[in-house]
Amino acid sequence: MGSEGPKAITIHVTGFKKFLGVSENPTEKIASNLRSYVGKRGLPSGLSLGSCTVLETAGEGAKSLEIRTSVELLFGGATKFAIERQAMNEAHFRCPDQLGWQPQTSCSILKLLKKKGFDVVEPDDAGRFVCNYVYYHSLRFAEQKGQKSLFVHVPLFSKINEDTQMQFVVGFVCYLSPNMHKSKVFNELDSPSIFCRTSIISGYTGNGMRHMMDRLFILSLIGILMVTAYGVAAKMVYTDLDILEKLENFDIPEDDADDYDTKLFDWPSFTSRSSGKNLVNVDTFGAAGDGVSDDTQAFVSAWNKACGMPKSVLLVPQGRTYLVNATKFNGPCETKLVIQIDGKIVAPDEPSNWDPKFQRIWLEFSKLKGVVFQGNGVIDGSGSKWWAASCKKNKSNPCKSAPTALTIESSSGVKVTGLTIQNSQQMNFIIARSNSVRVSKVMVSSPGDSPNTDGIHITGSTNVVLQDCKIGTGDDCVSIVNASSNIKMKKIYCGPGHGISIGSLGNNNSTGIVTNVVLDTAFLKETTNGLRIKTYQGGSGYVQDVRFTNVQMQDVSNPILIDQFYCDNPTSCQNQTSAVKISQIMYRNITGTTKSEKAIKFACSDTVPCSHIVLNNVNLEGRDGQVEAYCNSAEGFGYGVIHPSADCLYSHDNKGLDQSYKSEPEMVTEEAETGHDEL
Repeated sequence: MGSEGPKAITIHVTGFKKFLGVSENPTEKIASNLRSYVGKRGLPSGLSLGSCTVLETAGEGAKSLEIRTSVELLFGGATKFAIERQAMNEAHFRCPDQLGWQPQTSCSILKLLKKKGFDVVEPDDAGRFVCNYVYYHSLRFAEQKGQKSLFVHVPLFSKINEDTQMQFVVGFVCYLSPNMHKSKVFNELDSPSIFCRTSIISGYTGNGMRHMMDRLFILSLIGILMVTAYGVAAKMVYTDLDILEKLENFDIPEDDADDYDTKLFDWPSFTSRSSGKNLVNVDTFGAAGDGVSDDTQAFVSAWNKACGMPKSVLLVPQGRTYLVNATKFNGPCETKLVIQIDGKIVAPDEPSNWDPKFQRIWLEFSKLKGVVFQGNGVIDGSGSKWWAASCKKNKSNPCKSAPTALTIESSSGVKVTGLTIQNSQQMNFIIARSNSVRVSKVMVSSPGDSPNTDGIHITGSTNVVLQDCKIGTGDDCVSIVNASSNIKMKKIYCGPGHGISIGSLGNNNSTGIVTNVVLDTAFLKETTNGLRIKTYQGGSGYVQDVRFTNVQMQDVSNPILIDQFYCDNPTSCQNQTSAVKISQIMYRNITGTTKSEKAIKFACSDTVPCSHIVLNNVNLEGRDGQVEAYCNSAEGFGYGVIHPSADCLYSHDNKGLDQSYKSEPEMVTEEAETGHDEL
């Protein structure tokens, strides 16, 4: 375009009817009603409305562009008005093209629209695959023709009413059109706005969409005002696209408040009124802190004192080691209790001397509300003799239950930050039957060959957030079992261990329910599994609404695994028809290397198949050769790069379980509610 704008501008509008499974398509009404709308309100001088067309579907309804254009304005569906500033090349895993470029554009109209009262956002990318694809190629097409292109998302009418949407579209066009030659509108477009110099999408061989790529997205070349469809194309996925939107957008709220965090300094005694806190030091109650003397009673006395006073700080001092036997620290306590662990707490190392009343616990805290555990201290389970005596390590040993190092039981509003939990006798840290628990900057460490030493085990709990945790164990880094929901894991390091697991569920024909689980950003190194859902035959219940996203793996076995034939009992498991239902599971941005030939395994029940499994940008390479996907009774779809190809997922393959595939025993026996039955 030259330095001066055209004297007369005609706007051509294209919309689409709704796709299958979508309750509405706002572009259909916008295109149909725009002429009437502007007829009543008028347009600025030099601006006129041309054709208003509504097409049937993206592929079958597409028409050739016969009108010479200067600017393409694309509209798609979202939950807010969104001025998209760039498009990603999702065909190559959101990577730049072969020349290292990514197309992007920027538009100063964003500030104007916000001033007009519209709730407008500027996302990092255009979102779903179809939107990125359309925008990416419209940008390239526009560059070839010496034109400009901009993509705008508009919400459904159920989110923002029709009148507001019409005002937005008309206002947008009225502002953009007379100024489209000015750099203040496209303020980065004086230099080449489209940096992709070559076409990088040659079809989707291997992700289940290759049969429609020849005509699916021709719509991206239509019109100066382009109104695209909401969601993804109907024949591409399910009829119910709400599931995809839900999986892409749902999240678990995080509480970043530090209301209870306490900074300690030198207090002259166990109480300090001037600070507003009541300091309760275990040393004051007779704790020796030499790692040899039994300090259990001193800890109990200090607990009773701190629990009974508001704004108390129970202090385990730095530089000292405290030997504490199995103990239950029960609430409820007075408000704003802080447990400051700066020293080291160790368990007795001899299993034969363990109190039989506490076979499953070492340190248990129950019935607490609004309590903070913090500090740089260590909780050490001294588990080596327990592991050596395990029947999992030596079959000649009797199988016995073993304690968990730290348990938070029947509590709410609890925060745990900064601590190290290590060498547990069995599980390291259990969160049981609790609500609103935040765990951050916690390190969990046990040897990779220590049996049943789950890192963080969540059971019967809701609204749990694990963040910035480093976990290395002999079992699952994180395990989530029955009656757990709203679980978020963020920035998790896992290795060694058995990966991130939901389950096991359904053992002994039990019911297992896990919903709303998010893993966002994780690194797994040399684990025996990656992202795993495991259920026994014969169980009931469901696992639903799970999203694993932004996960990098290094030499991980079984990177993506759903196993509904899981069996880890001492005797073989019988074939049964009932099963825990698994549905609405998303794997997004999963990359790395694997030791396994089958990088993706969906071994689902023949009678209760897995459904609505979504893969988005999965790229797993074999360390020692080619990798493949395996599916049994699994139904879903993928978009973006999917490697290895998961065609078996889209074809609804019901060929029966490959007899060469069996769940590999982990020498672990789990209890549905709390943990492992025995060592």
